[in-house]
Amino acid sequence: MPFLELKNVDYSYPSGDSDYIQALSDVSLNVEKGEFVALVGCNGSGKSTLARICNGLILPDRGDVLVDGLSTSDKRNLYEIRKKIGVVFQNPDNQMVTTIVEDDIAFGPENLGLPPSEIRERVDWALDCVGMKEYAKSGPLRLSGGQKQRVAIAGVLAIKPELMVLDEATGMLDPDGRREVLDVVTKLNRDENMAVIMITHFMEEAALADRIIIMNGGRKVADGGKELFAAPEVFTDAGLDLPIPVRVAGKLKARGMDVGCPLDIDGFVAAVAAKLGKEAGDA
Repeated sequence: MPFLELKNVDYSYPSGDSDYIQALSDVSLNVEKGEFVALVGCNGSGKSTLARICNGLILPDRGDVLVDGLSTSDKRNLYEIRKKIGVVFQNPDNQMVTTIVEDDIAFGPENLGLPPSEIRERVDWALDCVGMKEYAKSGPLRLSGGQKQRVAIAGVLAIKPELMVLDEATGMLDPDGRREVLDVVTKLNRDENMAVIMITHFMEEAALADRIIIMNGGRKVADGGKELFAAPEVFTDAGLDLPIPVRVAGKLKARGMDVGCPLDIDGFVAAVAAKLGKEAGDA
């Protein structure tokens, strides 16, 4: 049984007195324990709505959402579901509730009614996971954007969810801040076997995932591994840019030099060097 399962989910937002905007249409998808999934799409594709659907922050108009077998449509399940799935949003300032970092991280476990000794252990563990232990007594306002987002992630981690959803969590960060957050997320997935759904419009981030789901107009239009990048039209048809190495490799292929589909700069350089070396040897 999948850890997270969406079955034929529809959702619409009210717009005006009697109109509605369809945000999700007949969306079905599964996420397994320990899986790293990138959910991508342009603005208005339904990504953020899906993030809120996952742990019952909003409920579908039609269809069902199951978390470890529990349906979000049953209100009695929501407390347990929100322990299993944590969501990190785009703006970390909107997720800070106290004036001290360690107090902010303790907020979630305190609301679970855990004993003080266990809360202390969880706060220390979460701070260590995101590399922010030295800032435990600091005020969040003194932190950089990347550091604030790491604190937001630690606050979710302290609940010890089995799946973390990051809704454009790097969207407001500079390149250094994005790198900090991505390093933490990939480490949690690898070392803690935490499932991750990373919602992003940065294709370089999507390339880090095991699996990529593409949304367009509220519908799931593609679902697969990194091999999706070898069929660039599924991204461009959804209004998405491809990673720069993929774009350049495509231009080279059009000119007669096939270097495959490298997803990062290092892979691209290695592929070009190997191709040039082979051609030199053949000559």
